[in-house]
Amino acid sequence: MKGHGQYGNRSPKARNVENLKNFFNKKRVLITGHTGFKGSWLCQMFLLWGADVSGIALAPSTTPNLFSVLGIQPRIHHYIADIRDGDAVGSIFNKEKPEVVFHLAAQPIVRESYNNPLYTFETNIIGTANVLEAIRKTSSVRAAVMVTTDKVYKNKETAAAYTEDNPLGGHDPYSASKASAELVIRSYQKSFFHPDGYDKIHAVLIASARAGNMIGGGDWGPDRIMTDIVRSVFERNEKMLLRNPESVRPWQFVLEPLAGYAMLAKGLYEGRKELSDAWNFGPKDANHLQVKDIVRESFAYLNKGSYIIHRDPVKPEALFLKIDSAKARKHLGWRSRIHARDALTLALNWYKTYYTKGIMADFTNQQITEFFKKIRTV
Repeated sequence: MKGHGQYGNRSPKARNVENLKNFFNKKRVLITGHTGFKGSWLCQMFLLWGADVSGIALAPSTTPNLFSVLGIQPRIHHYIADIRDGDAVGSIFNKEKPEVVFHLAAQPIVRESYNNPLYTFETNIIGTANVLEAIRKTSSVRAAVMVTTDKVYKNKETAAAYTEDNPLGGHDPYSASKASAELVIRSYQKSFFHPDGYDKIHAVLIASARAGNMIGGGDWGPDRIMTDIVRSVFERNEKMLLRNPESVRPWQFVLEPLAGYAMLAKGLYEGRKELSDAWNFGPKDANHLQVKDIVRESFAYLNKGSYIIHRDPVKPEALFLKIDSAKARKHLGWRSRIHARDALTLALNWYKTYYTKGIMADFTNQQITEFFKKIRTV
């Protein structure tokens, strides 16, 4: 899918972390899907930076869940609503008057999309359209990052990395729904938020963001690798069921793509019209590891745990998936810096702290602060 922006030879200077923090200080930020794993990390990050955060989502679907563990609800403008309900979404936008929007709400599980394909399509396609329509009708919005997935590409199961202009596809309902959402996003870009009309007939720039498998503390979602690992070790003391041990995935620490989303939103808000496009935020090549490698590394670090292979041929998932983030490196100054094994260490330390009754909001803030201190620039 080709973008309409022309980048020329301009390559931005690396963004200083303090500038990014200062930009979001006191900004009205609205996050859909804020009660989920990634949404909760994003809330915590922006709250730490002094943003005025609002959220639209369903109630957390697991016990425990990161949103509750971090005590986010009393610190934000919290709304329980289904993004399939366009009137409810529009009403919340009208009340909160956000300046920057991050759309993360979705049915995010491949295997669940086989069980409930219509719900998956309604949530990921119509829900995305409802959020875009709310953006269109809310004059305060200046920038929106619409998060999809690295699974939007027509997967040929090869070692070649997909770039943003490769064809979209999707064999399973989840992937197809997210690829369709990308078409809806592009339609709104072309029809209502075209960069050529920016500051003339509208004042909004939007972009889509695609990232891979994120590793971090607080993920208890179903069919997630970290969930299966920590529940088998810390809760059940039983062997983990491993469905796709040979599948290769682009593993990355959760804050890496979230930093990319924040950088992208800042650039859109500042009127960089060429950023109104699709963007990959994937890990470096060394982070493309088999699922069984992640599991073995985790059990070795915890000095506990084992697994048995339990394949499910009825609900197949892609064997190999890799995305190319050269565009984000060149035009946003973003890059992946943390090795998958270090991401694992950060995640497992988070869980060890949680299961030994640590103060998780403080520990999470510490990880956020140390992450941005370590990379120094994003």
